Amino acid sequence: MFWFQEGLCGLPAFLVVWSSSTFIVNYIIALYKGHVDVVFPYISDTGAIPPESCIFGLMSTITAFAGFATMFARYKFLERQNEITGGVSPALNKAALFFAVTSCLGMCVVATFQETTEGTVHDIGAFIFFLSGVVYIILQTIISHKAHPYGASKRVCYIRTIFAIVAFVAAFPTIIFAFLVKVTKLHWNPEDENYKFHLASAVSEWIVSFTFVFFFFTYIQEFKQFTLKVKAELLEFT
Repeated sequence: MFWFQEGLCGLPAFLVVWSSSTFIVNYIIALYKGHVDVVFPYISDTGAIPPESCIFGLMSTITAFAGFATMFARYKFLERQNEITGGVSPALNKAALFFAVTSCLGMCVVATFQETTEGTVHDIGAFIFFLSGVVYIILQTIISHKAHPYGASKRVCYIRTIFAIVAFVAAFPTIIFAFLVKVTKLHWNPEDENYKFHLASAVSEWIVSFTFVFFFFTYIQEFKQFTLKVKAELLEFT
């Protein structure tokens, strides 16, 4: 048996690879087409103009569904584990699931509403995605420490703590400086007004995004420990 066939560890592995490819592939295409600058465009800038906008929308939507599947599986795993070992409040687990759902919805909005056509809706979706994503990994980090020694090892708990701190710290300049940028455009020069705000926001956005993505790498070992089954029951109507 290959390692990715153990339990459900293929889910977070696929999510990390696919979501990373979403960012990188669209950046390369947009750069090749001359639609963005080399130095840190916003991630959304790399999916603003066809053909990369079509690819970005498709890949981001798949990422959102893969993310939901992974985070829902994590929720069910913790639910079952808590029945046996205790230590984690069910309310905390449900709160994490709530932010998981909202972050995925935010990503779907980002994927379907390009910033150059529906900027306000796109920005709202991005805000929901980043805010909910950061809160989610913070809650999962807290859950990991509370559940120890069951589930994640102490080393993994510390790694998740680092990811959560980095995402939390980077989220502030991402959002704050984005509001200070008064124009929406794909090409920037260092002499442009608000260029420094744009650069700080864009760099922070890439940091938050990849921190969020690679947080799911830490799920792989735990996802080897369980499987999920769907049970179908037929209802007889009289």
